[in-house]
This record gives sequence, C-alpha cells and structure tokens, in this order.
Amino acid sequence: MTAIESNPNILNGLLVFKGTRVPVRNLFDYLLAGESIKDFLEDFPTVSFEQIRYILQSAEVSIQKEKVA
Repeated sequence: MTAIESNPNILNGLLVFKGTRVPVRNLFDYLLAGESIKDFLEDFPTVSFEQIRYILQSAEVSIQKEKVA
C-alpha cells in the first residue's frame, strides 16, 4: 500500500496522503497538539484510517531502525 505521495503539482511537492491534498505533516501536528485521530479523520474525510495506520506503523519502524543503529 502506498499511503503517501509527493507530486510537484500538488502543494509544491509536499508529502500528502495519496489521492488527497492533505499534507502528512498535518497528522503529526494534530497529534502533537493533543488532538485524536478521530478528530483528524473528521476534519480531513478524504484521508482513510488505513492510510493513517500505515503512516504511524512506518514511523514506528523508522524509529526502531534508528534505535538499533
């Protein structure tokens, strides 16, 4: 599954959730502000829960790799 994409024609190439114009950064901003994933999904209905799960699992794998290195 590809949950994100970068296209120079969409928000100048920012990483966005695939098929949307919603920057991935928005998810992390919501979480850092103490908002829930439910709140994020309500505010950005074009993003699916599966996309969010994929992003968070990918972040976890990346963190684990950093921890090992």
